Amino acid sequence: YRSCLAVLAPALREDLGVDPAALSDAAGAWFAAFAVAQIPVGMALDRIGPRRTAGWLMIIGAGGGAALFGAAPDAGVMTLAMAVLGVGCAPVLMSGMVLFARRYPPARFATLSGAMFGFGSLGNVLGASALAWAVEAFGWREVMFALAALGVAVGAMLLALVKDPPPAEGAAAGDSPLRGLWQVMKIRALWLLLPLALTNYAVSAGIRGSWAGPYLSDAHGLDAAGIGEATLWMALGMVAGSFVVGPLAARVGSLKWTTLPINLASAGCGLALAFAAPGLDAATALIAAIGLFGATYSLLMAHARSFVPLHLTGRGVTLVNFFSIGGVGLGQFVTSRIHSFADATWDSASLAYGAVFGYYALALLAALAIYAFSRDAPR
Repeated sequence: YRSCLAVLAPALREDLGVDPAALSDAAGAWFAAFAVAQIPVGMALDRIGPRRTAGWLMIIGAGGGAALFGAAPDAGVMTLAMAVLGVGCAPVLMSGMVLFARRYPPARFATLSGAMFGFGSLGNVLGASALAWAVEAFGWREVMFALAALGVAVGAMLLALVKDPPPAEGAAAGDSPLRGLWQVMKIRALWLLLPLALTNYAVSAGIRGSWAGPYLSDAHGLDAAGIGEATLWMALGMVAGSFVVGPLAARVGSLKWTTLPINLASAGCGLALAFAAPGLDAATALIAAIGLFGATYSLLMAHARSFVPLHLTGRGVTLVNFFSIGGVGLGQFVTSRIHSFADATWDSASLAYGAVFGYYALALLAALAIYAFSRDAPR
């Protein structure tokens, strides 16, 4: 759901008349709605558990949002549908993290959450060449209606099969959800992590979700099948990185000093895309590398989780996720304006997209400069 627009871009341009800025706004709506939903979702995870929170929101939000997208007559309804989809998807990863935090030793949290994020990132693989083939064979509306049925089925399976964890020690029966959120927000060790949360995932998710497709089409002349093949490499990079970073951090013995250099490499790839004017093969390799090096989400979440009391896990991980996913949405809205301005100023597709990639890289570097002063997680 979050990455389908890159492959759907040619069909949506033809049927609904949407331009790259409108596609970025629609992707931004998914991430913005997802981010805003994190606060009530965190409260629900701590109060009623993952089973009902994830199950019902998948049925109503993911199923209903995909159906609305399939019926969309214009860009406005498409953007609304993406927002509904964002709410529907909001509790899924965080539900897994709450289960991992309450059922397994803290030392396994980064590896388990990375594995879940890696399996989830397989959706990026399905959202590349496989989605391009399905759209070509059946039509984009039919594909979205099929995904709506699948979303409802997954929600029903969650309600039937997931078992909520036992209540965490330290939880008070009459504890106010907002009071618990305020307790998490007062943890100073989290403050220097939040700028990186705001920018870390925004780079790979923003490029994969909305900018890779138009860039490869306008700057390198690829069609939908070519875009699907090129973005498949980025999706595979995101999956591989998610599985590797947890064991790598355990080997290094530091979450902070594993996260920092990997993100520096991601920023370097973004700068190369922005200023080196790469050819098609080099651009594809750089995009794939951004997917690989941008997969430190689980490390950052584990770093933040180490400072949060167990009974506030839901509110803790969703607060950090609010910044992470909100940063993607903010980045989409900002880059759509940057691209529109650059496209009107320079008569060059490469320069216009270079401005987008340059923004992502410089924002990430600024966040890393702050993160460098953060306290490392306990070994």
